Amino acid sequence: MPNPNYTVLARKYRPMGFDEMVGQKAVVQTLQNGIRSGRIAQAYLFSGTRGVGKTTAARILAKALNCEKGPTPTPCGVCPFCTAIQEDRLVDVIEIDGASNNGIDNIRDLRELVQYKAMQSRYRVIIIDEVHQVSKPAFNALLKTLEEPPEKTIFVFATTELQKVPVTIVSRCQYFEFKRVSVKEITAHLVDIARREGLTLTETGFGLLARAADGSIRDSLTLLDQAVAFCGKTVDDQDLSLILGTINRDLLFEFSAAVIAGEPGRIFPLVEKVIDAGYDLRTFHKKLIEHFRDLLIVRTTVRPQELLSIGEADLAVFRAEAGKAGEEDLLRFLQALQSGEASMKYSSQPQIAFETLLVRMCHFHKLIELKDVIAGLDEASPAGNAGPVRPVAAGGQGAGPFGTRRPFSGAGTAPSASPKSPPASPPAKSKPYENAPSPPRPKVREEAGAPSGGSGKENALRFSNVRLFQDKLKARVVSVEETRPPRPENEE
Repeated sequence: MPNPNYTVLARKYRPMGFDEMVGQKAVVQTLQNGIRSGRIAQAYLFSGTRGVGKTTAARILAKALNCEKGPTPTPCGVCPFCTAIQEDRLVDVIEIDGASNNGIDNIRDLRELVQYKAMQSRYRVIIIDEVHQVSKPAFNALLKTLEEPPEKTIFVFATTELQKVPVTIVSRCQYFEFKRVSVKEITAHLVDIARREGLTLTETGFGLLARAADGSIRDSLTLLDQAVAFCGKTVDDQDLSLILGTINRDLLFEFSAAVIAGEPGRIFPLVEKVIDAGYDLRTFHKKLIEHFRDLLIVRTTVRPQELLSIGEADLAVFRAEAGKAGEEDLLRFLQALQSGEASMKYSSQPQIAFETLLVRMCHFHKLIELKDVIAGLDEASPAGNAGPVRPVAAGGQGAGPFGTRRPFSGAGTAPSASPKSPPASPPAKSKPYENAPSPPRPKVREEAGAPSGGSGKENALRFSNVRLFQDKLKARVVSVEETRPPRPENEE
C-alpha cells in the first residue's frame, strides 16, 4: 500500500536555513552579511543550473526578512511566519512561475498588487522562477517598478538561462551565480542522508550517484530515491549501475588495455560487446574520453583521489592501468579521442568511425619522434660511425645526391681511354631535363675505406631519401663542406 505521508528525499531534506545549503558558500555569506548589516537590495537575481538551490535560497531569504527574530541571517524556522513561508501559505510571499505567467497582463496585475504594503509580515517578497521566459513587453512593464519598488517590497528572480534575461533587468538587481556542486560535496551530503535514512551503499555507489547528478543536489536525491525504490535499504553497485544506465567501468578498462597494449585485433569484439550491451556508441565514446582523462590524472598528479573522488581499491586499479603507458602516450590517446568526437557525432556510420579511431590509436606506439628520425638517418648513412659519405655508384664513378652519375670534385680524374679500346659510341640523346642546370649543392665528404653498406644503387637510393627528407625539413641531416676552398685568414 502506498504511504500517503511519504515525502520524497528532495523535499524532505530541502534546506531550511542558509547554513544547510550545500556548495554555495559565497552566495550564502553575502546574503547573510547583507541582512546582518541592513543592506537589503530591492531585487535579487539568482542564476545557475537546475537543482543547485536558487528557489530554496529565495525562500530562506523571505524567512530571514520576516522571521519574528529578524531580520536575521539565521531564521528560526519554527515561528508562524517561517512556518507559513515554508508551507507556501503566507499571502505576503508570492511565488509564481515565469513560464505560465509571462504575459504583460500578469505583470500589470503584479504591479497593482505591490502598490500596497504587506498585510501580515514585515516584507513583501515576490519570487519569480524561470524569469527568462517572461516576454519582452512584460519585462519592459516591470522596469519602473523594479527600479523604484514600494517600501519593503523585495523581488527575487531565479533563472537557468541568464543570457535570455534583458540587460535592463540584470542591471537593476543584485546578481548571484550559483555554482555546480562538486562531486565531493554531493557525496558527503548523500552519505549524511543515507545515515539518517538507514540506507546502505558502498563508497563506489555514492560516487556513481554524485557523478550522475552532474552538479545538482536535487538530482542526486532523486536518483537515490529511485535506487532505494529498486533495491530497498541496501543498494548494490551492480543494480545501481543498471538503474543509472552508467557504463560498466570494467568495459572501459578493457578498451584502454587494448589501446595501450597496441592490439587492434581486440577492438572489434569489444565494440560489438558495447553494442550488445545496449549502450549508445556516442555516449560510450564520451565516457571513454573521461576514462582516459582519469588515467592521465592518476599518472600525473600526486593525490588523484582528491580530483576523482574514488576509493582506494579503484585507485589501485587506475594506477596499475596508467602505469602501463607514459604521460605523453596517455595525452596522445586523449587528444585523439577528443578529435574524433566530431566525426562520431556527424557520421552516418558511427560504429565504423569508432572502430577506425580505436584501431588507429592502437598503432600509436609505432610513432617515432622527429629527433629520433633524424638521428636514425645519421646512423643509417653509408659511412656508418665514420660519418656520412657520398655513396659510390656502380662503375666506379661518383654518384650525386640523387643518384646522378658525375665525377667527384678534387678526387682525381678519370683514366684515359686505351688505344685498343673501341671508339666511343656517340652519346645517347639526353632528355631535356637531364642537361638542365641544377642549383649548387654542397658536396659531401668522402671517407676512404668506408663500408659501402650495400650496392651502389641501394646506397644512392638511401642517400636520395635522406636528401629528400632533408629538403623537406630544411634541416642538416649530414655534415657538408663548401665547394670553394676557405679564404686565407690574412686576406682582407
